[in-house]
Amino acid sequence: MEVIYFLATDGIKLDGLLYTSEKKTEDIILSIHGMGSNCMKKRETTIAKFANENGIDYFCFNNRGSELVKYTRRYTAGKREKTLGGTSYEDVLEGYEDITGAIIKLKELGYKNIYLQGHSLGCTKIVYTYNELKDEQDEMLNNIKGIILNSLIDIPRALKIYLGENFNKYLTYAEERENNGNEMMQKEAFIHPISIKTFLRYARDNKEIDFAKFGEDQELKKLNNIEVPLFMRWGNVNEMIVQKAEELADIVNNIITNPYKDINYIDGANHSYEGKEEELAKQIIEFIKQKE
Repeated sequence: MEVIYFLATDGIKLDGLLYTSEKKTEDIILSIHGMGSNCMKKRETTIAKFANENGIDYFCFNNRGSELVKYTRRYTAGKREKTLGGTSYEDVLEGYEDITGAIIKLKELGYKNIYLQGHSLGCTKIVYTYNELKDEQDEMLNNIKGIILNSLIDIPRALKIYLGENFNKYLTYAEERENNGNEMMQKEAFIHPISIKTFLRYARDNKEIDFAKFGEDQELKKLNNIEVPLFMRWGNVNEMIVQKAEELADIVNNIITNPYKDINYIDGANHSYEGKEEELAKQIIEFIKQKE
């Protein structure tokens, strides 16, 4: 295991952990964590272990949204700028800069076959990034050999369900203070501390990330844009989805046209796959080996 430092494509300094196999390989899983999380999770080390045993390297990194609040540093034109970061201040669209920066670094290290793996909000960032790269016809797409989405949820819808009849009240509060975007929302407005600008991204300015309307959207266009092998999993215990997991898997399977899809749920798993890390890891590695 080695600590790797690199820059996002907009200059934000990031770091992560590279788990390497015994033999040199050109295959690697690039893992993007979810909201309020970091790369130091049992789920990450478990998947890394199974990947390495099967000749696949594994890189998980702390993107700018790791932890709740922290300082980040941006390096541009030889200057260093300190800015607020962490989940509470995150703009999820900037995940594009983090992921593309990580891909560039992995290519520099000699990796050619990259499997993008996300958890929760990390899935949202991956789907958004893949579609942006496709629109730009970026050559990075040639290195992306598969997409792995663990617990992709509809964040705008989940927020409305969480706040219920109070949603409009908190939205109005945020809009009235939009010029002070770094101020914090009331603690009841979200599951953890969140700034006004970040709340507005999820509650109002969500066109680019509102693509997981399971059960409502019969096209799931941004997911159907994915042309490489696609793996999707959910749990069925305390998972943040509206439908039952088995029903959701059926819905998505019937809509996604990708011929190389593997969409299902893990019985007994929660949103974070606690206690089911090995089962998830085995299914991910089996998916990769079958699609090679």
